[in-house]
Amino acid sequence: MAHVMHAFETRPALAAALAERVSGALQAAVATRGTATLAVSGGSTPKAFFEALSAQPIAWDRVKVTLVDERFVSPDHERSNHKLVATHLLKNAAAVAEFVPLYHPAETADAAAAFATAAIAPLGHPFDVVILGMGNDGHTASFFPGGNHLGAALDAGTARCVMTMEAEGAGEPRLTLSFSALADARLLVLHIEGAEKKTVLEKALSGHDETEMPIRAVLERAATAPDIYWAP
Repeated sequence: MAHVMHAFETRPALAAALAERVSGALQAAVATRGTATLAVSGGSTPKAFFEALSAQPIAWDRVKVTLVDERFVSPDHERSNHKLVATHLLKNAAAVAEFVPLYHPAETADAAAAFATAAIAPLGHPFDVVILGMGNDGHTASFFPGGNHLGAALDAGTARCVMTMEAEGAGEPRLTLSFSALADARLLVLHIEGAEKKTVLEKALSGHDETEMPIRAVLERAATAPDIYWAP
């Protein structure tokens, strides 16, 4: 699978360029279909990008935002991706966007995943924009090496859904969009920063074992060629 590498000298430069790229894609979607959908990742990497994107002057009241994955924790938990997005993205011009969470207050993560699958179905498909991250172990979304549902999550034949994942490196039980729900986004971006992440990316590009490094599924099998945004 071909991909396009966008390298920047600084992280602020990356954040600004990616915000402009995503803004353009969302505006085009609104102009074409009347609405736009955006699925974003958590972690510390996208904070500056979120801040830059939140100020972009687009029709945010027609944009629906959801998460690529989430921890099975309440929205006020310090490790919640919902909280991260609410703090850094759903503000400024983007405060009027509709947010569709993956976490739901259910007794189990499996029950929450069922609620989330129903909640994202009205968003339609494919997503207009999906922003992925990558861990130092080669995971993306909550596709963790050794994950208990990794095979089903990476299977292109799995119905678009939110599913659970538990793995040694995941911490809390996770809720994650399936590969099938992410791989055909109109704009598919892998956003990584730092020398270590670039080394991990190079390792992923040099091999093929998706169970060892699940990011390889995106790099090799995604229907949309991913754009990689990196800064040191």
